[in-house]
Amino acid sequence: MKRDTRIIHSGRSDEGDGLVNPAIKRASTVLAPSTSELYEPTGSRRHYGRGGVAPNRELRDAIRGLYEADHCALAPSGLASVVLAIRTAIRGSGEALISDGVYGPVRRFCDEELPRLGVTPVYYDPRIGAGIASLITANTALIALESPSSLTFELQDVPAIASAAKEAGVPTVVDDTWTAGILMNPLEMGIDYAAQALTKYVGGHSDFLMGAVAARGDAAKRLADREKLYGLHVSPDDAFLALRGLRTLPLRLERAESASLEIARRLEAHPKISRVLHPALPSHPDHGIYTRDFSGAAGCFSFILKDISAREGEAVVDRLKLFGIGFSWGGYESLALSCDRQIRRTAVPWKAEGALLRLSIGLEDIEDLWADLEQALITL
Repeated sequence: MKRDTRIIHSGRSDEGDGLVNPAIKRASTVLAPSTSELYEPTGSRRHYGRGGVAPNRELRDAIRGLYEADHCALAPSGLASVVLAIRTAIRGSGEALISDGVYGPVRRFCDEELPRLGVTPVYYDPRIGAGIASLITANTALIALESPSSLTFELQDVPAIASAAKEAGVPTVVDDTWTAGILMNPLEMGIDYAAQALTKYVGGHSDFLMGAVAARGDAAKRLADREKLYGLHVSPDDAFLALRGLRTLPLRLERAESASLEIARRLEAHPKISRVLHPALPSHPDHGIYTRDFSGAAGCFSFILKDISAREGEAVVDRLKLFGIGFSWGGYESLALSCDRQIRRTAVPWKAEGALLRLSIGLEDIEDLWADLEQALITL
């Protein structure tokens, strides 16, 4: 089956009750018919509710199908999913090579928690590509990627980095949230663990937090073991919402792509805008990687205001009336965010000619969104 058909028909209840959507089942204790069945459950039977019943099971199946993975772990947030992937991948002390453009809370985890595990984070230029091989040593315990970077939108050469890592026997993790698991498949490119925030595009309605990690082969076995060891669980109600959002994901992403590209093109021509950081634009420095590795674009991108301070950039965001001001993205509503306060770089200093703003384009009418942006920019 083609991708969109698989998304509709995967993760469907197989209990013979005819329900299109799986029934929500809440459980902690699961009774067994015998002691042997309690300790060694057969088939799909669970021996305790923490692993989830329906619809957790169906959601796992559906996400696993997106990546053609052998296991999908569910986590209570996108951050938790990336942390789970990193903790699963690291098997000893050493150094972890981390993209300098990685999501801020992940960076904090790497800075504060990895040293407690005997691992030193070393940040690298997101555009290093095959040059990552020069940083890999016998002491390298992990390579963590994020493509594109969530604020500055550099694309990474995922196949080149994965190849160098495989040759050296180093495990790899990628934050794959921007592609929602359908615009690119990192596992096909050689990445070991693909994490994403289901909070964003899979959910699509800004009403729950959840993450997922997909893996294949031995990495999948290790992931399943770590997930169980750490006692991770998501509620069946939230799993139901994620599964429901997944069904319309391709349509919403198509709308987000077309709308964000139209807005991005108009911003690129605006006299107050210096640069638009949208990977699908030919002007983006990594557009070649985009056309090679991605099947489409999400609706989240950034732009730089020409000769405007960070404080003035925040004032532009505050003048918006239709765009909401908030973290996250991927919901049906459009959001705007001033980014300068969040940027932390050590490998490659962030140098821009003005304030950095990020937009997440939702499902509103494009002309209404553009009018809102114009009135916010007109006083500059």
